[in-house]
Amino acid sequence: MTRLSWMAVAAAVAVAGAAVPAMAQFQQGGVDHPGDWYVGEGMQAGDYYVYDVCHVDYKECAQFRLEMWIEGDIQVGSETKWLAHVVVYDGSRTVVGQMELGKIAPEPTGGSADLGVYRGAFKSSVVWLSAFANANEPKRFSMPSWGKIANIGGEQILPKELVAEGLVTPAGHFDDVVLIGWRTGGANSQVWVSDGFPFPLKALTWTHVSEGIPPKEYEFELQVYRTGVTENPFAGVVSTAVEQAEQGCPDTRELEQSVKRPTRFFLYQMHVFYSPDPPVEDCPLRMLVKFISKYDDTAFLNQVQYDLWVVDVDQNDEPLTPPIRSIADEDGRLYLYSPSGQSEIEFTVAESGTVNYLLYVYGLAPENIVPSPTEQDFLLLPLEVHPGMAADPEIVDAAKPAIPDWIKNNALWWAEGQIDDNSFIQG
Repeated sequence: MTRLSWMAVAAAVAVAGAAVPAMAQFQQGGVDHPGDWYVGEGMQAGDYYVYDVCHVDYKECAQFRLEMWIEGDIQVGSETKWLAHVVVYDGSRTVVGQMELGKIAPEPTGGSADLGVYRGAFKSSVVWLSAFANANEPKRFSMPSWGKIANIGGEQILPKELVAEGLVTPAGHFDDVVLIGWRTGGANSQVWVSDGFPFPLKALTWTHVSEGIPPKEYEFELQVYRTGVTENPFAGVVSTAVEQAEQGCPDTRELEQSVKRPTRFFLYQMHVFYSPDPPVEDCPLRMLVKFISKYDDTAFLNQVQYDLWVVDVDQNDEPLTPPIRSIADEDGRLYLYSPSGQSEIEFTVAESGTVNYLLYVYGLAPENIVPSPTEQDFLLLPLEVHPGMAADPEIVDAAKPAIPDWIKNNALWWAEGQIDDNSFIQG
């Protein structure tokens, strides 16, 4: 529609006396399905859940895997809560701990400090609907609205559709599925719930923006679901932080060093903060990368598709391809993505001596859109890395392969016939 036709429509509405702000309009939903639902409905001791999750507040929606086993009740003061054992697989990092979940709404209100950022992401994604639908306030599927989201102008949360064919997830097929949705920033946010199942099965939601393309707020999907698990499936899993502490790895909480330079072809600027200084082999290296306009030091670039490589260089210190290592590839992604232009990366250093890290920018474009080749540029960042304990063959066999524990668990359950072939492949 042209600008003129939009103006004509607006004028006609005003003349008719029907000009009502869009935010004030009542949106109506409701589906023809009996009963009600709330977050935590039907949850019981022995439940085992695996979700792939991302949230905008954690590395700008970088995906991690959260596995959770409900052991049973725990008394915390005068309140009875669920005790959940949790393992998070975040790239090359494994985090083991516990979460305490409320009985009215299964929001994590306590637990292991190491799980703090993941606990926050879980609360703000998988159990977010508990602010509207909890044990004290179940919501009927036939209701026209489940409530309003105050922080995005009072948008209605609506039961929008009964999914007649059900929903297939990596955890299996679910019936009685209802699509819950709302619209914000020009995009439709969607959450799928199944009547009687404790948590939503799947979600894709968007951050509220006044203009431009909204970034993803959170996304998750159920990967594995089992009941009647009586023994802790994570008994043999060890946190990466524990292993690294035993090796004497330095702390990375304070970003000790920084480098600010233009990229190779002067398309961008980068301000890179990192810790520790110097990095240590077999220990974590944490980076905060700020992608900055070449014209304005205070202007961050948006929608940056990039990667962090380890490369060899030639006699003129020019980088050679293909890279020796790609952090995006190790995380199972085609590229790393920063909607805001400020991105945090953490990984385990696998090299020693002079290591040539290279921040490669593919370009500026929304996710799943290929940027122009003319936007490609890079920053070469050579760092001196101290050798770690793996350099001593008597301490550790660096060549020994390590199979992630979640793969071992899935293989065991498949062998015992507790999950089917499709669930094993998807998991």
